[in-house]
Amino acid sequence: MTKIVPEDKARQGHWGWHALRILVAGLLLALIAWGAVEIYGEVIKSPTTDQSAPQAPAAGQKPMQGG
Repeated sequence: MTKIVPEDKARQGHWGWHALRILVAGLLLALIAWGAVEIYGEVIKSPTTDQSAPQAPAAGQKPMQGG
């Protein structure tokens, strides 16, 4: 004998607040990781010393002549 099951009872589960919280938490973690990588990328891209300032020659070296 075939049992007739209503459509709303035959489902595996429903999307509720629990699933929404998991999806939002995953999205927030992804954004935090992305931000950390962006900051790390900016830190390693920037030079560690200021290259625009002229530097004095080291002891024992002749200064370079411009020209």
